[in-house]
Amino acid sequence: MKALRTLVFIIATAAAAAGALAAPGEVLLNIPSPESNPLGMTYDGSSLWVIDRLTDRIYRVNPVDGAVTDSLPTPRFDPTGLAWDGRLLWCVDGDERATYAINPATKKLERSIALDMARPSGVAWDGKSLWVADEGRRKLHQVDVKKGTIARSIPAPSQTMCGMTFDGKYLWVADRHRDQIYMVSPDRGDVVITLRSPGPHPWGLAWDGNSLWNVDYQTDRIYKLVVDDGTLFSRYDGKAEQVELVHQVRNFGPEKLSSLQVTMAIPENRDTQELLDTVSFGLAPARIAKDRWGQQVAIWQFKDVPAESFTDIRMSVPARIFSTRYFVYPEKVGTLSQIPRDIRINYLADESWYATSDPVILNALKQVVGNEKNPYWMARKIYNYVIDRLTYELAGGWSKAPEVLKRGTGSCSEYSFVFVSMCRAAGIPARLAGSVVIRDDDASYDNVFHRWAEIYLPNYGWIPVDPSGGDSPRPSDRADNFGYLDNRYLITTVGGGASDLLAWSYNAGERWTAKGTPQVAVESFAEWSPLSIETLASDVETPVGATAQPVNTAQ
Repeated sequence: MKALRTLVFIIATAAAAAGALAAPGEVLLNIPSPESNPLGMTYDGSSLWVIDRLTDRIYRVNPVDGAVTDSLPTPRFDPTGLAWDGRLLWCVDGDERATYAINPATKKLERSIALDMARPSGVAWDGKSLWVADEGRRKLHQVDVKKGTIARSIPAPSQTMCGMTFDGKYLWVADRHRDQIYMVSPDRGDVVITLRSPGPHPWGLAWDGNSLWNVDYQTDRIYKLVVDDGTLFSRYDGKAEQVELVHQVRNFGPEKLSSLQVTMAIPENRDTQELLDTVSFGLAPARIAKDRWGQQVAIWQFKDVPAESFTDIRMSVPARIFSTRYFVYPEKVGTLSQIPRDIRINYLADESWYATSDPVILNALKQVVGNEKNPYWMARKIYNYVIDRLTYELAGGWSKAPEVLKRGTGSCSEYSFVFVSMCRAAGIPARLAGSVVIRDDDASYDNVFHRWAEIYLPNYGWIPVDPSGGDSPRPSDRADNFGYLDNRYLITTVGGGASDLLAWSYNAGERWTAKGTPQVAVESFAEWSPLSIETLASDVETPVGATAQPVNTAQ
């Protein structure tokens, strides 16, 4: 259990020392836990209190140096969670399925509440009520302590929950299997922020009024974490890859092609990727131009393409791609009136596949958004609605957003059409991003590709949102596709809608003319090959951040 303790401690200490590279989830301070099996934790205004499973005691800990200043026995023998209500410590026992109120001054048990839950674990106090994580039923329950009953429930962010705390507005929940910590809206159950945990087995959480604390069961350390330092995003787990995008056109005849044009979108440096060298081509393009959205496109022109011919176009891109997580705090998002004029003009306009004025879109929007004014929550409600209404189906071809919504099924592009349409109708600028994808192995083949949306949030800029990727009932999965991209995507194409060079396609496309009806077949795919160059340690262990307000402007 403890094998990684030293390594993780060294990594966490190094990250804490690198103050200039701090980002949400990074360690500001770490101190020893009082014993070797720490679980629940809370803060009483001056000290931390930590449960230890092995000794069945609750320890009061100095948050400066980790010194133990007091202790008391746990009420029962399976203590899992701990909360402070201003006078009493509430200790949840998983086996007894109950929570116990202990007066730390007298060390006496003052009250117990039986919990109608399958497997209670973490607990938090929100100022009036207890919140208890029910790992067995995958719910977070608000418990009325006067009545001893469950007042209401919201979905748990993930399958495995342990520690909980409340920061005055949001619940924080630790996930010991995914090694993540979630900031959860108690009103909706949406995961708003996801932090990587400092250790491999995060458990207890505490909020001291300014900072988040986490105790780790494996490293036996207590960590004080950065929550919001103005960092827009962090990126990590960089992969160096050589990507070859291939677009092949075969003319089986019997007639020749009078003309053939092939286009390829040229990738560029973005928050999520860095080009390691210049983009190269197997056959030099006739020209390189920018479309109406500023997207660079390579163009090949051919005349009199004979029957039985094979046109092979290739683009090679060496790049490092990152897992990139954005930290968007809803209270810091500006109003719709703060969106720059040029972004409103370009990314609120209607386009053929969006049909933003269609009654199907407008009626859905009225139902979903209601009186919400915060652009973040407006977009989040639209996102949840699209996920709840659509089922993924890759059937070939695209339909307009209203037709997709009525039909109830769609591809990744069609999910994005609906999301972009509803966002634009609501006044939130939105656009499309297209990519090639690593399929499981780093050396892989992709002929399906992937497309998602980006929305513009005032004070933050462009944020990725992938409705089809987030199609899951689990809040943590949905959050992993709202403001997050993992290191599987090389973004080739970004645009607001129809392109004068690419039309509605992304990555690559072709146009041809002919006299007669020749049989033409097109194949487009990407080959991924890992590059044998040293990946910098900073790509793996230390997030690279950017400061919000304002960044990531229109391109």
